[in-house]
Amino acid sequence: MDKEKIEKAVSMIIEAVGEDPNREGLLETPQRVARMYEEIFSGLGKDAEEILSKTFELVEGGMVVEKDIPFYSMCEHHFLPFWGKAHIAYIPDQRVAGLSKLARTVDLYAKKPQLQERLNLEIADAIMDYLTAKGVLVIVEAEHMCMNMRGIKKPGTSTVTYIARGVLEEDEKLREEAFKMMGY
Repeated sequence: MDKEKIEKAVSMIIEAVGEDPNREGLLETPQRVARMYEEIFSGLGKDAEEILSKTFELVEGGMVVEKDIPFYSMCEHHFLPFWGKAHIAYIPDQRVAGLSKLARTVDLYAKKPQLQERLNLEIADAIMDYLTAKGVLVIVEAEHMCMNMRGIKKPGTSTVTYIARGVLEEDEKLREEAFKMMGY
């Protein structure tokens, strides 16, 4: 990440909106924004292969559900935050991931300029690919600042998206069971 370039750009934005970048309260803003971008965009260019590589043998088992996983991301259209909860249900094939690994996977894909629909897709595909799961269902519910504070200005509006893969896409009964376990 080119923090120096970010600092210059932020300073130019401060000037462009009619502010004084040398005003006391704004003097260190470009550096703060650069450090923040380094943190909130830390998922750029990464995938969850390493995160999901640590697995445990499963002798017998059914569906695994982890719900209410909080996340924060940035809308790629307006560079404004969106945040919410992700819910994951998957059916393992002989191996399971540690529960923290699912939350880490959500965080990884949320930490970049993102679309909510792509966030669903990337989480689901990572679980299918790196856990070789039999099936996965991912639900993401989020609130978007680009809808809350600008444009339509509808605070509190929640957007819910989901994607299913494998047996949870093919088997309606299993999918309904997953929805029920997630509270939907």
